[in-house]
Amino acid sequence: MSDTATKTVGARKAVSRDRKAPIVLDTFAVIALVLGFAVPRTGTSTFGLATRGDLVALPPLAVPTGGTVTALALVLAGLAVAAHVYVLFGAARRVPIWLIAGFAVVFLVAFLTWASAGRTVPVPGLLIGSLALGTPLIFGALGGVIGERAGVVNVAIEGQLLLGAFSAAVVGSVTRQPVLGLVAAMAAGILVALVLAVFAIRYIVDQVIVGVVLNVLVIGLTGFLYAKVLKSDVELFNAPDRFPVLPIPGLSAIPIIGPVVFRQTIIVYLMYIAVFAVWFGLFKTRWGLRVRAVGEYPAAADTVGIDVNRTRFRNVALAGAVAGVGGAYFTLDSVGAFNKEMTNGMGFIALAAVIFGRWHPIRAAFAALLFGFATNLQSMLGIIGSPVPSEFMLMLPYAVTVFAVAGLAGRSRAPAAAGKPYLKS
Repeated sequence: MSDTATKTVGARKAVSRDRKAPIVLDTFAVIALVLGFAVPRTGTSTFGLATRGDLVALPPLAVPTGGTVTALALVLAGLAVAAHVYVLFGAARRVPIWLIAGFAVVFLVAFLTWASAGRTVPVPGLLIGSLALGTPLIFGALGGVIGERAGVVNVAIEGQLLLGAFSAAVVGSVTRQPVLGLVAAMAAGILVALVLAVFAIRYIVDQVIVGVVLNVLVIGLTGFLYAKVLKSDVELFNAPDRFPVLPIPGLSAIPIIGPVVFRQTIIVYLMYIAVFAVWFGLFKTRWGLRVRAVGEYPAAADTVGIDVNRTRFRNVALAGAVAGVGGAYFTLDSVGAFNKEMTNGMGFIALAAVIFGRWHPIRAAFAALLFGFATNLQSMLGIIGSPVPSEFMLMLPYAVTVFAVAGLAGRSRAPAAAGKPYLKS
């Protein structure tokens, strides 16, 4: 190929545009226009903003349903057009994140206004529930980020969450010490992770297959022990003391934000710390540089003296410990007891959050919160009597997952060596 042809191909690649995000925005803009014009609703939608203990009790916000939804639908159509213009004529190849975030906020307000005509939406309760559902997903996603940054695809997040929840319930119940239950959950997550590491790194078995098998194994094992042991003596084996809510003085009284962020339990506060620690460790420390090196180019890491497989072993174990804390959240915080298959596929949604977050801990955490919000929104709309069919509401969290990963993630690139075993030559 001549130099001129090579430059032409390079130029074509340089001006290629990613049109998936604008198409997704078009879809939701059409939905909003249909709600505003073809299926209008009358009445007043009320948004409750206050909770008990707020420093200032904000009054409810009442908005007329019909006109508000129509106006917001037109705004969404304009934003969708702006996304196309930006992709076609802008300097970048992707729709900027601020435009997508603004579109999402406007669409959410329009949809809630339409769905809650004549009803009241408790905004702090919606956000608190979203954080509660998103917390185990965030721990699972952080475990996925650490594992894949080190070159191991952690499909076993579901098993780590589930065995962590089971171990926390049993140890917490027997000892009456939730802290020991939390430690047991971390140990359980490490155990599942080490089995994954041994087969995937030592014996070079396909990582995805090992992860799926481990998930099935843990589901069967915990289901059997739940039926034979935990149900036989619930008070002894399945009634752990839960972590108490620890409001931060002053901050917890801030309207809306305070009850959501600063009126939580120790596990939620640990989640805040974990997100920052994983981000700082991966991108600001020598440890993180080594982890990213073995996940991107293990041969080069080996040549400078890094033991690739040992680094992978250690970080897969660390990822299991982080995911185990997410499992403990179920039994030591939100539910208070272990139930059969209580994680309900959250490990796979956490894996989707890793992809949507582009293998970045902070982005993955926000993606996990998005999925938690979708799940809680489905429950809340069912409670207030939304006109949306219940079948659609049940599929809402998974639909959001598919749209987010397939439509808005753009051209995500996983670590180059993720899922590939390393054989020292």
